[in-house]
Amino acid sequence: MTPAQESTSQLSKKLRVLVAKVGLDGHDRGVKIVARALRDAGIEVIYLGIHNTPAEIAASALQEDADAIGLSIHSAAHMTLFGDVIKNLKANNANDIVIFGGGIVPEEDIGKLHRMGVKRIFTPGAPLEEIVEFVKSIGVETRKARGGRRRSPASSPPPTRLTGKLRKRRNKPKSA
Repeated sequence: MTPAQESTSQLSKKLRVLVAKVGLDGHDRGVKIVARALRDAGIEVIYLGIHNTPAEIAASALQEDADAIGLSIHSAAHMTLFGDVIKNLKANNANDIVIFGGGIVPEEDIGKLHRMGVKRIFTPGAPLEEIVEFVKSIGVETRKARGGRRRSPASSPPPTRLTGKLRKRRNKPKSA
């Protein structure tokens, strides 16, 4: 096996998590801290930044062959926005992508989100170690089970990979 093939093989075994702020919420300190903690734990993190639509998040997850999506929300629109992300994934036969989230979510809504398909919600003050352990427990089995990479809609711009520094995707589509 050549060094390039070996590198590609190792990358495909690495857990891949897309992290984003959904909706109009602009508070991004917490999501950046979580993204860095996941990166430092050896997880491949794709950070989309703030002000993403559910359709953009789902398309990016498909394009990047994400094993999980971590959504951060503080805008009280969690039921609608998480639901829309799940609907977009289901419409693309991507029910195997694990959804988890964090932010300001009332206790009475956490059970509803679980029934919708959100695997876990982390509220303010959750230890980073707990989040990292949860994400590591997801594994890459779902990617292996579906036979590798997916194709996504061509309209989806490529997100930024989080390798060294935390940086946002710069080529977000412009509104007409």
